Amino acid sequence: MTADRRGMFGVRGTGDTSGYGRLVRPTHVVGSSARPYGSYFDSVADELEQRLSERGLSFDDAIEKVVVFRGQLTLHVRREHLVPVATMVRNEPALRFEMCLGVSGVHYPQNSGRELHAIYPLLSITHNRRIRLEVSVPESDPHIPTLVGVYPTNDWHERETYDFFGIQFDGHPSLTRIEMPDDWVGHPQRKDYPLGGIPVEYKGASIPPPDTRRGYN
Repeated sequence: MTADRRGMFGVRGTGDTSGYGRLVRPTHVVGSSARPYGSYFDSVADELEQRLSERGLSFDDAIEKVVVFRGQLTLHVRREHLVPVATMVRNEPALRFEMCLGVSGVHYPQNSGRELHAIYPLLSITHNRRIRLEVSVPESDPHIPTLVGVYPTNDWHERETYDFFGIQFDGHPSLTRIEMPDDWVGHPQRKDYPLGGIPVEYKGASIPPPDTRRGYN
């Protein structure tokens, strides 16, 4: 899928104070990769396919697509299968991705029905390998099962992704904001979040939002 991103951040309907308001750049969503994937990626996919089959699941049931891009293997997992897939890649001796390095949110407003993405970079210390799991959900139903039970260190990472992107990690032990105040409205890293800022007061002096005090030609 190809779309145009306007401005530095792709936001619409609000002031762009970056100085790049007229910038137009094409963006691309990479499609599925074909076999062979190369490197150790084929053995990872083969092992996962075999272990899923032993549990009565086909690879295509659990994995939407496999993408190899810029030297990285990304498994796009259907959200209902995220926990069993993550458990499998952590526990199986031939996979053994013991460490999850967090979860990153991404917002693609043009990707209808799949606007919000959660990306989990995984590291195998045993085999010195890296892969990524990715889950896509619609803005209208932004629910993804928590991985805190599989990777406990994801606790604060999921809270941060919820705080900034509004993804609801179902089953999280305490899904509250971690950066913004509890009563904050909106999720600041979504593409549709206003860039103009908020009024700030310093000892009686009111500082207006950037988009009301300067402009770019």
